Amino acid sequence: MRMSDLLGSFGRHVNPGKLRILRSAGLGITEAKRSGARIWDETGRSYIDCVSGAGSFNAGRGNPALVEALCQAAQSVDLGNFLLASPWKGALAERLAQISPGDLQWAMFGASGGEVVDFAIKLARAWTGRPGIISAERSYHGHTGFALSAIGRATYQEPFGPLMPGFTKVPFGEIEPLTSLIDESVAAVILEPIQGEGGIRVPPAGYLRAVRALCDQTGALLILDEIQTGFGRTGSLFAAEYEGVVPDVMTLGKSLGGGLYPITAALFRAGMGDWLVANPFLHLSTFGGSDLGCQVALATIDWILAQDLPGHARQMGERFALGFAALQERHPECLTEVRGRGLMMGLQFTDGSIGPRLSPLLAERGVVAIYSGNDPSVMRLQPPLVITADEVDLVLAALDGALAELGRQGKAFGAEAGSGGPREATMALGAETRVGRPRRRPGREGGRPDGDA
Repeated sequence: MRMSDLLGSFGRHVNPGKLRILRSAGLGITEAKRSGARIWDETGRSYIDCVSGAGSFNAGRGNPALVEALCQAAQSVDLGNFLLASPWKGALAERLAQISPGDLQWAMFGASGGEVVDFAIKLARAWTGRPGIISAERSYHGHTGFALSAIGRATYQEPFGPLMPGFTKVPFGEIEPLTSLIDESVAAVILEPIQGEGGIRVPPAGYLRAVRALCDQTGALLILDEIQTGFGRTGSLFAAEYEGVVPDVMTLGKSLGGGLYPITAALFRAGMGDWLVANPFLHLSTFGGSDLGCQVALATIDWILAQDLPGHARQMGERFALGFAALQERHPECLTEVRGRGLMMGLQFTDGSIGPRLSPLLAERGVVAIYSGNDPSVMRLQPPLVITADEVDLVLAALDGALAELGRQGKAFGAEAGSGGPREATMALGAETRVGRPRRRPGREGGRPDGDA
């Protein structure tokens, strides 16, 4: 079956609205082939992947060494029975303890990021006996129960209220609002070391250390969500290492499975697991830490370290930074700021219409990139960490050409997008819109019945 036929099936049986929005953003392409930092559609056209599953492909698309590890594991094991002890869980937990900062010695595994964030919050409440959870505005932690309550975007939450009680938001990167709220009723503060969907926002130097100190003073736990930033993305194995901060709990995912198998983990200090020792079946995950997933994760960690992907991310990030500086000089009318660390990068534009207008222009030039869901005025660039210097230059050239094209079109950068497509994508992925009541009967809502827009 052709890939275009499969997309028709997606439109008919999964979500026609999603397919329509992706097409309007220039991302209605198929990943027929994947390798390194690139994907190819069914016509054979090559694209550099600057989305990479929000950091799921640090080790590259279809990494041959990791594919081989998965194939070898599948010849001898399956998922395993989650109720039984597993030597592979033990081996991966031990390896994570060896490479993680400080005294994070215990692990709980999951199959998604939201799942291990849920566990981290449950752990904080069980350990401290307190109800309060403080998270950051614009944060992203997943769409499950506790994680959804901690997320920093109301659009994701409004259709599902009432949410979990006891959650409070503070501005990211500002210590004073947190100081005024944190007290002996707070179980934990949960933060991303760098906000991803929030617009690649890097906190001021010393911020994480100050949060750590406040948690220590009040007895609250510090949970760092490194699901996107972990495993070399920022030029260090873990982003918290830049400030020398050791959290009480650290959540990991995305690239832990090498882009091949879903596996996530929450690491925490050994003494905090006492309640789990007494109640070992109080938190369970059928697919978390499967024997297959653990073997792939072990191979992924070894490969990332052997290839020094954090060091390569630093080097390529520096190459990007030089190119971004040149872009700012050539396009000062729209590109106002460059943010990020390593290969977790964000370009701040003058308004929220530019990101949606830029995505299709980049796709035309062989680059897949998407603007921030929480701030469409920011274009996120998170390529696989195996990206080469030549590929960095191709991305920079595509950005230069796309921005120049916007100028040639004669559109004011602060104006509405010139066509309905990008504007629709902005409303769907960026603006704070309210979800309406669902239809009670199936029917057509624009587009053809097969899901094509």
